[in-house]
Order: sequence, then structure tokens, then C-alpha cells
Amino acid sequence: MGPYLRVATLDGFLTVARQAGLDGARLMRAHHLDPADLAVPDRWIRAVSAARLLEAAAEESDQDDFGLRLAEQRRLSTLGPLSVVLREEPDLRRVLMLLTRYERSYNEALHVRMEEGPDLTAVRVWVEFGEPVPARQGLCLAVAALHGIIAECLPAGWEPLAVCFTREAPADLTLYHRAFGPRLRFGHDFDGLLIYTRDLGTDNVLADPLLRPYARQYLESIVSPRATTSTQRVREVVEVLLPLGKCSVDRAARSLGVDRRTLQRHLALEGESFSGIVHDARAGMAERNLANPGSSMTEVSQLLGFASPSAFSRWFHQQFGLSPSQWRERAMVPAEPALAGTAS
Repeated sequence: MGPYLRVATLDGFLTVARQAGLDGARLMRAHHLDPADLAVPDRWIRAVSAARLLEAAAEESDQDDFGLRLAEQRRLSTLGPLSVVLREEPDLRRVLMLLTRYERSYNEALHVRMEEGPDLTAVRVWVEFGEPVPARQGLCLAVAALHGIIAECLPAGWEPLAVCFTREAPADLTLYHRAFGPRLRFGHDFDGLLIYTRDLGTDNVLADPLLRPYARQYLESIVSPRATTSTQRVREVVEVLLPLGKCSVDRAARSLGVDRRTLQRHLALEGESFSGIVHDARAGMAERNLANPGSSMTEVSQLLGFASPSAFSRWFHQQFGLSPSQWRERAMVPAEPALAGTAS
């Protein structure tokens, strides 16, 4: 069935749609979503349906910034129980670590990763649906939501070094400047934020140290974090090794400080195999990189550790039943015409 997300992600959709001259309820029903579910924030809906809904709304309203308009309706509380704990984390580093660790508690399709360097830190955002889905509006919403969370936790006046998008620059940047300020980068190699590493140690202005232990207990009693399993650790290593062309079970085992047999035994206990993890990692990385129009097929094949684009294409077709170029074309389609035009 694919990944799901909390319906709270669409908070304010009917309002923004009405302001754009759209019948939001009709659009939701056309994409197999019940408008009444918006009254139940903790209800889960298919992430694919939500992504296509946002693209259809942008297309019908001719508002290429529809995702940003929806982001203006967001509050920290949109994250549900996680927001209670985020408010009490001591600094920005801990806030971002919590967001990444508990990402599946609010959106199973969304991935957030913090890549910390000595001077600069990249906070990358991407989505994985397991099928070609247009996600321009969803990614704009996610980046704006991330920016809003950080801005709410830090002292007034904070700005990132850059707000990055893989998409090309839209014709009208008015709302982008209103949401993010002047530091915009389009046609970038990732979606997300570039911040100064020193900002990670900035105190969270929302935090009350006396409440922190209770907030943690509350979250852990109702939400399970992303498990730190052998499978997860191996996948993280695989995603580093694949672009280097050095992805093998022996090298992965050395990276994790164990021998080959120990690694394979741990994976077997979790019902996994090294080859299966490599396969799944490649599928996720392929979807992520094909969504970037600036990445050539040669570059994507190299990132996935294939010797040639033709080898990548053969593997991709076996995995998804279509070529990488066909996937990219379908992922660029704003909406499914049959669904978007369905009467209520």
C-alpha cells in the first residue's frame, strides 16, 4: 500500500484551496481522501494521495507556490505528540536529531538527514513513495515546515545560510522570499537547508528544562522511534559505499567493526540479507536522485554503484517495470487527469 502520513500534514488545505478559488473538498474526494478526516489530525492517509492532491491543487489554481501557502497554515503542533518533546529539547542539534529519529511517527514517506561538517551543516529532505509521484509541492511544504520549526526554536531573526531546492526557480518568487528571505538556491543538488554548524548549539528558546524528563516519558509511552537495528546500520553504510563503487559485505562489516559472518548472522536474525539491503538501498536512492532533474542518468548510475548506465537501466526496469527516463517523466506529471477531474 505504500507509505502513510498523518492527515495533519494537510491542515489548512480547505482554507488555502478556497482562497485559490478551488473546491477543496471535491479535490480531496477525487484523490480518494475524505475531507472529514481533516478533523482527526492523528488519522493516517496514503502519502501518494496527499502528494497528488497538492500537485492537482497547484495545477488547477495556477499557483506554483501552493505548497508554501499551505505551509503558512502549519504550526509546531502539526507534528502531534512529537511537538511536545521538540519544544523541550535543549538546543537545535537535539531538535534535529529528534526529528530524524522519529520521522516515521508523522510521515512515512519523508526522510530528513543532518550532515554535520566543521563549518556548515546540510539538512536534507526527500521523499520515497516506491512509485513515480510528482512531489514538488510536497517538498516545498516539507522544506518550509522544517524552516518554520527551526525558526520557532531559535532566537528571533535567525536565518539559514541557504534554502535549497532541486527544482528550477519559479517565475514568481514573492512567496518564497516571504517564507525564507533572500537566500534561495534553485537547481541545487538537494532539497533542504544549509546552516552554520555553530547554530546547532544554539539554545532552544521554547525549552523549559524542568519539563524535559516528562516530555520524553510522554513521547516514549505513545510513539516508538525508528529502531536502531543491524539492518538500519548496514543500510546507512551501504548508502555511503555505493557511490564509491566499493560496496561489499566485507567492507560493510569492517566499517561496522565486525567480521563478515557476524554481520550476516545479525542480519539473518532480522530476516534480512546483505544483498537484499543493497537492493532496497538502491531503490530508495534511485527514486531520490531521479527526482532531481539536474542529475543525469550517468550520474545516478554512478551514485548507485553501477558500472554503466545500461547496467543501471536493466536493474531499474527489473525492479520497477519501466525505464529510469519513464519514471522521471511520470514523476513530473502534475496530477492524474482522471482523478483530478472526477466529480464528487
